Amino acid sequence: MSLCKDCITGVRHEGTAEGKFEDVDGVDCYVATPSIDYPKDKVLILLTDAFGLLINNQLIADSFAASGIKTIVPNLFRDPLAPEALNAKDFDFAPWLSRNGIDYSEPRARKVVAALKESGVTKIAVAGYCYGARLCFNLAFENEVSVVIVTHPSLLKTPEDLETYLAKSKAPLLINSCTYDSAFPLEAQEQADKIFGDGQFAPGYERKYWEGCTHGFAVRGDLSDPKVKAGKEGAFKASAEFLYKHLYGA
Repeated sequence: MSLCKDCITGVRHEGTAEGKFEDVDGVDCYVATPSIDYPKDKVLILLTDAFGLLINNQLIADSFAASGIKTIVPNLFRDPLAPEALNAKDFDFAPWLSRNGIDYSEPRARKVVAALKESGVTKIAVAGYCYGARLCFNLAFENEVSVVIVTHPSLLKTPEDLETYLAKSKAPLLINSCTYDSAFPLEAQEQADKIFGDGQFAPGYERKYWEGCTHGFAVRGDLSDPKVKAGKEGAFKASAEFLYKHLYGA
C-alpha cells in the first residue's frame, strides 16, 4: 500500500489542452466538455496521479470528451508534483504524502461528487490513475459512484481492499494492469481475478493486461516505445468502452 519510483517516472506529453478551468464548490477543476451532444446527467471524474493537473492528465480528459464523455479533473492536492519531479532520483515520498495524503485529497474529491449530484448529475463514473485509484475505491465502498475504472493503481491493500469492494460496492469495476508494477503486481492482479472473476461480482468486472508495460504507462508512458503506445491507447479504448456500457448503457 504505497507509491513507488515508477509513480514519478515517465514523459511529459505534448499537446494543447482544449478544456477550461472551473471552480466546483471551492475545488479547482479542469473540465473537458464534448463538442457533440451528450447526456448531461452523466459525468466522469478523473482522479489523477501525484502530478495532478499536469498536461498529460488534461489530454486524457480531452480524449474522453472527444469520445462524448464529459470529464472533470479535480485538483486533489495541496502541492501536486511539478513536472520537474519527473524521473527525479531518490525522491522521498514521505514528506509529500504528509501534505497530500488521502486525508487531504478525499474530502476534495467528495466535494466535487456532492456538487455534481446537487447540480442534477445522476450517474458519476470515476477513473483513477495511480494515486487516484485509492480514492476510487473509497468512494465505491460507500456507493457514491456508479462506475469505477482504475489503471495501474497505487495505495491499495490486497487482497483486503478487493474483498471489501466485493462485499460493499455495486459499481462495475475495470482494472487496467500491466507487467511491471510493484504497486499492483502480478500477484495482486491474480487475486483480483480470483475475487471478482467468473461472475462472482454481479455488477460487472473486467481486467485488461497490457503486456510489456510499466506502472504509469497510461499517463506518463514513453510513446516512442511501441508496447507502451499500444498499452496507453488500449487502456483508454477499454476504459471508454466500459463507460459506454456501464455509464451510458445501463
